[in-house]
Amino acid sequence: MNRQIVVNFTPRETRIAVLEDGRLMEFRVEREERVVGSIYKGIVQNVLPGMDAAFVDIGLERNAFLYVADILPEDEGDGESPAGIKRSELRRRKIKDLLKPGQEVMVQVIKGPRGTKGARVSTRIALPGRYVVLMPTLNHLGVSRKIEDRKERDRLKRIGEKIRPEGFGLIMRTECEQRTQTELKQDVRYLQNAWSTVVESAKSHRAPSCVYRDQSLLYRTLRDIVTEDVTKIVIDDPDEFEKVHAVTEILMPKLRDRIFLYDGDNPIFDHYNIEKDLERLLDNKVWLKSGSYLVIDEMEAITAIDVNTGKHVGTVNLADTILQANLEASEEVGRQLRLRDIGGIIVVDFIDMASANDRKKLLKHFQEVLKRDRARTRVGRISSLGLVEMTRKRTGESVTESITSLCPECEGQGRVPSTETVSLWVERDLQRALGSPGNAFYVECSPAVCESLIGPDGENVEELEHRLRRAIYVRSNPTLAQDEYRIEEAEITELDRELVPFRRAQVIECNVRASTLPGSTKAVGWTDDGYYLELTEGEAHIGKRVKVCVEDIR
Repeated sequence: MNRQIVVNFTPRETRIAVLEDGRLMEFRVEREERVVGSIYKGIVQNVLPGMDAAFVDIGLERNAFLYVADILPEDEGDGESPAGIKRSELRRRKIKDLLKPGQEVMVQVIKGPRGTKGARVSTRIALPGRYVVLMPTLNHLGVSRKIEDRKERDRLKRIGEKIRPEGFGLIMRTECEQRTQTELKQDVRYLQNAWSTVVESAKSHRAPSCVYRDQSLLYRTLRDIVTEDVTKIVIDDPDEFEKVHAVTEILMPKLRDRIFLYDGDNPIFDHYNIEKDLERLLDNKVWLKSGSYLVIDEMEAITAIDVNTGKHVGTVNLADTILQANLEASEEVGRQLRLRDIGGIIVVDFIDMASANDRKKLLKHFQEVLKRDRARTRVGRISSLGLVEMTRKRTGESVTESITSLCPECEGQGRVPSTETVSLWVERDLQRALGSPGNAFYVECSPAVCESLIGPDGENVEELEHRLRRAIYVRSNPTLAQDEYRIEEAEITELDRELVPFRRAQVIECNVRASTLPGSTKAVGWTDDGYYLELTEGEAHIGKRVKVCVEDIR
C-alpha cells in the first residue's frame, strides 16, 4: 500500500490528510489549542452524589465533568488496587467519599467540550509516547490488545517489568512490537522527564490552571499515525518541515529520507486533489461506485447512517444485489467514520436481507473493515432489519462539527460552514488567484466572515497581506449568506480611491455589535455601507447607534 501524509500549514490552521493508494482516508484539522490530553490543576466546584460525579473548575469556559469511574483505578484483572485495597471494596465508595468542594485535584482531559457540555476529565493521567504510555498515578503493566502474538506479548511484558519506573504504570503500545529494550527505555525516559515538568509546573501554578499542554496536531500525527510503512510525508511550510525532520531524526530515523518540502505553485491540497474530497465532507450524501449511496446524519446523541441501493440494479438476483450493495457500503462506512472522525453511538441501517447467512457475511466483513481503524470500535449484532449498533471512541468534535456551526437562519436546525471555515476558504482562493494581474484584492463577504478574515486588531489580514505580498481590502455585505463571498483583482490606487472614504479625526456614525470572534468580549462597529470598525471601550454601547472618531486607518 502506498501511504502518504500531506500537511498544509498556515498561521490560523493546520490540516493533515492521510492518503492510501492516492485515496483520502483520514483528515484532521486544528485551529485552536486542543484541550484533550492536556493536564490541569483544578478545583472541585460541586459534588453530585445522585450522579456519582463532580464538576471541576479547570479554567475553561464551562466546568469539567469528573465521573467516579474516572477516579478509581481501572480493573486489570488482578483484583487489587495499587494501595493493596480490594478493588471491589474501592468501587463501592461514593463520590462524596473521594472529593469535597474546594478540593484541588490534578486531572487530564479525556473528552473535549462539545455542544453545551464541558470537557470530561480523569485523575488517571496518561502520557503517550511513540512506543509506550506512562501512567504516573497507576501501578500497572499492560500490552496493547492489537498485539496478538503470544510470544511477542510475553517478550514485551518482560521488557516492561525491567523498564517500568517504580510506582508508575506502563502500557506497551502497538508500535512497540519488535522494538528493542533500548528503544523502549528511551521512550520511557523521555516521558519521565515530561512528567517531572508537569509536577514542577503544578507546584508553581495556582488552581485553576493548565500545567501541561498536549502536543500540536503535527507532532501527534508523527507520534500516533506515522509508521514505517508510510512512503512519503509532504509539508508545505519550511519551518514545520525542519521541525518534523528534527523530530523524525529522534523518533523514526528510517523515515527521514521520506520527508519532503512542497514548493509547488498550486496549494498543496489542490496538487494532491484533496480539496474536492474535503468539500464533500459538508454533504450528508455519499455516492458509491455502484450507484448506491449513504446518508449520514450526525446528531448530538447519535449518528445514523442509512444505506440505499440508489441506481444499483445488480446483475444476478435481488438478494445478491442487496448483499453486494451492503458489502460495498460497509467499506465506505468504515472510511467515512475515519475520515469524518465520527465517535459515540452509531447506528448503520443496511439494506434489509432475508438470508441469515448473508447477514453473517456482512457483519464479518464490516468487522474486518473496522480493524483498519486506529480508534477503538465495538460492534453489536446485525438485526433482521439490517440494523447494526456500534460505538467508536470519541475524544471531541467530529471533523464536520469542527468546521461548521449551527445555521443562524433556521434557529439551529441545520449546520453551515462556520465563519472561520469560510474565511479560510477566502484565504485559499486568494492564494489560488496570485497569478492574476493587479497588486491588490477586493473581498466582499458577510459581516461575521469579514470580522474573522480581518482578525483581532487586524492581525489576520495583515499576516495574509505579508504572506501573499498583495494589499487586501475587505468589505462586508449583509445581504450575502454566511458561506457566500466575492473576490476581485484590482490596483491599490483604484481601491484607495473607491473604498477608503475616511480620514483621521473624522466623526462617523456606526451600529455597535458584539464581536463574533471566538472568546472575544469586545464590541465592533459597522457603518451603513459595510465598513468594519474596531472600537475602543465600545462594550457598553452594544445594540446602539453611536458617533465615533476615527483614530487610525489600516
